[in-house]
Amino acid sequence: MSDDQDLKPEGTAARVALWRAMHVEADAAPHVFEDTVGLRLIDPLNDWRQRPDMNLAGTAGYRAGVVGRARFIEDLVTEQVGLGVSQYVLLGAGLDTFAQRRVEIASRMRVFEVDQPGPQAWKRRRLAELGFGIPEWLKLVSVDFEAGQSWWNELLRAGFDPSKPAVVASTGVSMYLRRDANIALLRQVAQLAPASTLAMTFLLPLDLIDAKERPQHQALHERARAAGTPFLSFFKPMEMLALANEAGFRQATHVSTADLVQRYFADRADGLKPAHGESFLVAVS
Repeated sequence: MSDDQDLKPEGTAARVALWRAMHVEADAAPHVFEDTVGLRLIDPLNDWRQRPDMNLAGTAGYRAGVVGRARFIEDLVTEQVGLGVSQYVLLGAGLDTFAQRRVEIASRMRVFEVDQPGPQAWKRRRLAELGFGIPEWLKLVSVDFEAGQSWWNELLRAGFDPSKPAVVASTGVSMYLRRDANIALLRQVAQLAPASTLAMTFLLPLDLIDAKERPQHQALHERARAAGTPFLSFFKPMEMLALANEAGFRQATHVSTADLVQRYFADRADGLKPAHGESFLVAVS
């Protein structure tokens, strides 16, 4: 990368940020999650709502999934702050805007956003241009995964204290990692201080998805492959729980799409709810 002007966010991160904004702009209140800061960061052309991947009806299930998992993570972080946890690590942070939207909570912690150097340099510049800046409690941790850099070493170098409990969030990442890399991630986080919590999403194999929804997910897999970012890992819930236990976590729980629907979407008059296919592992060290 020769120039900051060449930097840009990853396409998947931008899509997630735009779906969050679309939820606020187009879905009925009450909103499951409110975030338009990501839209401000991207500053897209006025016709962004006409993009094929922003189709209001066609992408409703994925949009709902994105805001549902974001709400789940922030509820978890809020709960853990109340219990005295003071470190929050976002693996594959993308265009997450917790530090800008929830300053009253984030400023009570040390927030570490781990991401690749190019997209993160772009985000740093945009935060400065919009007047948010980088407060001292927010650490943008650049890790060049393609060059073999260790996210753990870079996290320690940024000031993470492994002797204190933390919340570690990894959403929309595991499917891009090979199985051995996911297992290595579990083992690393399981070694954190007692009472640390990992919240990690994972994709279900297609044969566990309802037959009516399966073609939609198959098409998504094909688009990811065509874009050069194929999905590499899928896990059954019991398999993921077993891997977490083998990694050394003291407690592991599966949070399904149905659980998120019950928690955040059950009373919606518009019928908005996440597409099945993605689950959470919540594991405590």
